Amino acid sequence: MTAWIAVLIPLLIMVFALGMERLETRLRAGTVREDEVEDFLERARPDEVKALFRQGIGGALQMFRLRNLGKRGGGSKRGRGTAPTPRDSTSV
Repeated sequence: MTAWIAVLIPLLIMVFALGMERLETRLRAGTVREDEVEDFLERARPDEVKALFRQGIGGALQMFRLRNLGKRGGGSKRGRGTAPTPRDSTSV
């Protein structure tokens, strides 16, 4: 019985540590920088503030970033490469 405990306890601790590492990785990827929050609070529109309460900071910042990409001309980059040119479709 003591041998089983001596084997199982370290294995359980290792499994727990690996699970916590995975959780920490997910939490670290979902964090928001302080300057992003300050920028959002200074320049957010009413619909983005409503999204803050409905969806949380992640969803609201996503709407805010999409709006800012449109202002900077990011919308024209999305359209590139989507439609094949006639020359590309014939050169098979």
